[in-house]
This record gives sequence, C-alpha cells and structure tokens, in this order.
Amino acid sequence: MTQHVQHDSGTDRHGEPDPSHDHGHGHGPVSWSMAARATLHCLLGCALGEILGMVIGTALAWHNAPTMALAIVLAFVFGYSFTMYAVVRAGLDFRTALKVALAADTVSILVMELVDNGVLLLVPGAMDAHLDTALFWGALAVAFAIAFAVTTPVNRLLISAGKGHAVVHQYH
Repeated sequence: MTQHVQHDSGTDRHGEPDPSHDHGHGHGPVSWSMAARATLHCLLGCALGEILGMVIGTALAWHNAPTMALAIVLAFVFGYSFTMYAVVRAGLDFRTALKVALAADTVSILVMELVDNGVLLLVPGAMDAHLDTALFWGALAVAFAIAFAVTTPVNRLLISAGKGHAVVHQYH
C-alpha cells in the first residue's frame, strides 16, 4: 500500500519563506553534525569559486590582490548558486531563491572567506606559490580546514537562532 503525504511548502501565499514553518530547524538545540553539513556546503562553494579565481588570475598573470578579489567574488557566487539551485529545485522562484540564498549563506561565506584568506596571507610564500606546487595546495588545504573549524560553530549558532542555513532547511 502506497501512502501519500502532503508536505507544506513553508512559504506564504506569495512564495516568500514563512518563518512559522520551521520544521524543527532553528530556535533550539542544533547538532554539530547539522552545523558541519551546513559548513561543508559553504566550504564546497567557496573552494570551487576560490580555486577557479586563482586559476583565472594565474592564467592572466594578475597580481595577488586582483586574483584574491576575483577568487572571493567567485566564492560568493558559487556558494549562493549551490543554495539557489537546491531551493529552485524545491519549487521557489528565482527572486525568492536569491533572497533565501542571501539569508542562508552570507554570514557563513563571509566568515569562511575572512578566515581562509587570512590564513593564506599568514603562510609565508603561499600568495606567491604557483598552482603546481605543494606549498600552494598545502596552504590552501590548511586554510580551508581552519576556516571549516571556525565557521562550523558560527553556523551552529546561526541555525539555532533560526538564521543561516535554518532558512534553507525548510525546502529540503
């Protein structure tokens, strides 16, 4: 026997997120696992954007500052795009999906970018290392690991307050 369950979309009559449809996410205890998954989502988008920005900047023989700026911009673009893709697939229109992505990811991506780029700036020679060196990839891996460790508690706090990725969870 097949059982059909109707799910509430969690949106109001205009397609806007309805905070009354929390579905158990936010405003309470949040597991470290949930926070880590939200942070991993952020890390993947940031990493793809940053690496692409560094490859483009290096290919165009740009200096460190414009390369880093491009990498940061692309980190935000990829981070937001991952969330938007998921919530558009869940049925949200583009405008609402953009609002959800901005609400869900901005603080997480900002913290991730500040930490990982800060670490890269502190590692001697990392900013001048070429893409084919162990220094480049090693420093980047360490920077991402530290950024993940710093951003996970931030995301846990945000989700427990009904902010950050808690805004997205109602659409999964």
